[in-house]
Amino acid sequence: MCTGSRAANDARGTRLYCGAMRFRLSLALVFALSASAGAQGDALSHLRFLLGDWRAIDTPAGETGTFTFRLAVQDHVIVRTNEASYAATADRPASRHDDLLVIFSENGSLQADYFDNEGHVIRYAVQTPAPNVATFVSEPSAREPRYRLTYRGDAHGALAGSFEIAPPGSPDAFTPYLAWKARRR
Repeated sequence: MCTGSRAANDARGTRLYCGAMRFRLSLALVFALSASAGAQGDALSHLRFLLGDWRAIDTPAGETGTFTFRLAVQDHVIVRTNEASYAATADRPASRHDDLLVIFSENGSLQADYFDNEGHVIRYAVQTPAPNVATFVSEPSAREPRYRLTYRGDAHGALAGSFEIAPPGSPDAFTPYLAWKARRR
C-alpha cells in the first residue's frame, strides 16, 4: 500500500499521489532497462564499419568474391556470409568457397565462430585495436594451426582483408595466406 504524508487523510489525494509515484518508478525502470539494452547493443559498435554488401576488387583473373556483413537477432550479432569463385586453370578445376562468420558479445568480450563448406570451424576472439580495424584471432594450440583474420577500413570506403596462419607450436609466427580488397556494392 502506498502511503504519503501529503494526503494521509484524503483517500483521493492518496490515490493520486500513489499513481504519480508508480508512474515515476515505472518510468525510471523503463529508462534503466533501455540503457542496459543499449549498452549490450553497443558491444558491436566498433564493428559497424564492416556492415554492408561488399565485392572483391583487383582480384586475379578468373577469381570473384562477394560478402555481406549484416546485423541479425535484433542487432545482437553480426553475420558475415562469403562466397569466392575460382575459374578452372590448367592446375585445378573450377571451385567455389562458401563460409559463414557469426560475431557476438559474450561475457563482455567479442567472439566469432566461423564455418565453411570444407568443414572448417574456427573460434575467434575479436579485438578492435583502432577505429575501422577488427582482428579475429583463434586460440593457440600445440596441435592445431592458429588463425588471424584482419579487416581494415580506409577513408575512401574500401575494406582490406588478410588471413594469416601460424603453425602448431609457434602461435605467433603468422604468415600471410590470403589478402584482398573490397568495395561496397
